[in-house]
Amino acid sequence: MQIIRKIEKMQRIADNLRRQNKIIGFVPTMGYLHKGHLNLVKLAKEKSDIVVMSIYVNPTQFGPNEDFSKYPRNFERDEKLAKEKGVDIIFYPRSMYKNNLTFVNVEKITEILCGASRPIHFRGVTTIVTKLFNIVKPHYAVFGQKDAQQAAVIQKLINDLDFDIKLILSPIIREDDGLAVSSRNVNLTKENRRNAPILYKSLCYIKEQIDQGKTDLIQLIKQARKMIDDIPNAKIDYYSAVSYPELKSVSKLEQKTLIALAVNFGSVRLIDNMIIENYWQLTKTNKNEQGKLENRN
Repeated sequence: MQIIRKIEKMQRIADNLRRQNKIIGFVPTMGYLHKGHLNLVKLAKEKSDIVVMSIYVNPTQFGPNEDFSKYPRNFERDEKLAKEKGVDIIFYPRSMYKNNLTFVNVEKITEILCGASRPIHFRGVTTIVTKLFNIVKPHYAVFGQKDAQQAAVIQKLINDLDFDIKLILSPIIREDDGLAVSSRNVNLTKENRRNAPILYKSLCYIKEQIDQGKTDLIQLIKQARKMIDDIPNAKIDYYSAVSYPELKSVSKLEQKTLIALAVNFGSVRLIDNMIIENYWQLTKTNKNEQGKLENRN
């Protein structure tokens, strides 16, 4: 496994791999690897000849009062885990920015959900991802569903800027108690760690209600919010339902829908979500079958 620190060297390697007709899979991370990251590697290996992982804690996606300085870092641990999982190259740059910074901004869908309370976050994400795409030059890029809004934003970035890259979306990887794995989980207090699985429990409650035929998302989310409001130290940033990947607000379950939430436990901000894909199709099918039955009768 190679560790590359310089941008120009990574570009030369990527160019050479492409000349050899090697398929490059890319896993962008901020390090402190967990089971979710390692699943991204697994998916990248299934599609690629060479897997490149980047490790870079990107300062431009953190606001002035956010946890950039506290974000966990341990490169030696990351290097060991990446090597065990078959990563071929770690791109571990010292810096990714020059003095005069040009930003890349995807509008509208970055202004809701996480973007509403973190106004510069996605501008930092889309800028660093654009730079990484131009450096690593991948054929495939793997992102996790836990950051579903980010994945939708990156897909729009790929489409709008005509990157010849296919995005692979990895399912959310969870701990045994349902908490979505995250590098930030290590910063939770013991009490908050015990309480944090309420995020997934509230999503499961909504899914159970949907399975029983309920489609009023406003009421379902209202009930789910109450579950979290009762938890000490838990402060809801948002709990929303939007179409996916368009990210337009919805109140009824009539299309592919993302139900997403962000909750602060003290200074630690956690996100989670669930994508409901098939309910509206099943409902349409059931209605059609019911109509055929009535016609026969």
